[in-house]
Amino acid sequence: MSNKKLAILGIIAAVMLVWAVFQSKISNKSRTVSAGLAYLVSGVNTDDIGSIVIKSGDKTLNLQRQSGRFVVADKNNYPADTKKINELITDCLEIEVSSQVVTDNPANHEDLGVTEDKAKTIIKFLKPDSSELVGIIIGNTKENGQSSYVRLTSNDKVYVTSESPWIESDAINYVKTQITALMRKDTAMVTVNSPNGKYVLKPIADSEDVELVNLPAGKKLKQSEAVNIFTALSSLNFTNVMKNPGDLNFDRHYICKLYNSTEFTFDIASKDGATYVTCRALFTEGRPESIKKDEPEEKLKEVEEKLLLDDKADDFTKRHIGWVYEISPYKAKYLTMELSDLVEDEAEVEITENPDPNAILNKIQSDKQPGGL
Repeated sequence: MSNKKLAILGIIAAVMLVWAVFQSKISNKSRTVSAGLAYLVSGVNTDDIGSIVIKSGDKTLNLQRQSGRFVVADKNNYPADTKKINELITDCLEIEVSSQVVTDNPANHEDLGVTEDKAKTIIKFLKPDSSELVGIIIGNTKENGQSSYVRLTSNDKVYVTSESPWIESDAINYVKTQITALMRKDTAMVTVNSPNGKYVLKPIADSEDVELVNLPAGKKLKQSEAVNIFTALSSLNFTNVMKNPGDLNFDRHYICKLYNSTEFTFDIASKDGATYVTCRALFTEGRPESIKKDEPEEKLKEVEEKLLLDDKADDFTKRHIGWVYEISPYKAKYLTMELSDLVEDEAEVEITENPDPNAILNKIQSDKQPGGL
């Protein structure tokens, strides 16, 4: 089995182990509450959760479990952030309520905001067959603003929480939105390509500035703008994600090459004022051939490092292939800036000649002659 396959299997095993440990902690840990308080939810086995539905106002969010992990159904089944899912489940299972029942009369539910049509938030954990495992209704906030009325969908009893639960209902909050986090010191070159031409930026040794390759005569580089372009991938996040709709024209390209021969390519499209990107990575040296174990240790280490870089680039491409990301206008500006907006005319230096003392003296004498002032 190749090193690459072993690495992939290792990653999968690690993810499954983390999920299993989390489930064990949630299902089996001994939970303690403050005096006079109790947990709203009890006796839930997280292994039985097949999906999670969150409703807030007119919005409904669907999180589905597929192949051992959750995906965001409302975002074309984009992989959910395991940490965010864990936090959601924990927050729901650890809602503390006063042991005193406010009311168990359904006639009072609407006034307290704990009916399904009046609720502030509803969270339902469903089994794989879509039957309800447990449902939580979060109603109106109490007058003190620190607690809320809540009940289970399976029970008419209404309780008051120790503090108001906050449950995210936006799909984007359940995914990892960061695409890249590259270090400036690792970046060797950035190329920006558009229908109007291309330009290349490179770092200047022992300086925070960058240079424009083949700077046009009579022009100077807008350094602050150039630096922002050069470091655009230092923290690139997306604001939305979708499958390729097929009607986008990716006619611009931002290419960032690192000193370690890894190259990131972002294809860029604009439509209706929004900017979209697709991305991929490539280890430009190509995957090294396997070598014999009796090779020198330095050679083995070099090949191992290149195999790792090739694997990382391949994993990046596989993780993002088929997905289109919308990015913020601020980041879009620096991924798509034209050369004409990046340079400006050099300031003309005004030359002032030193005055000739003899000329000044002659002028004074001339002024003293008849007719002079």
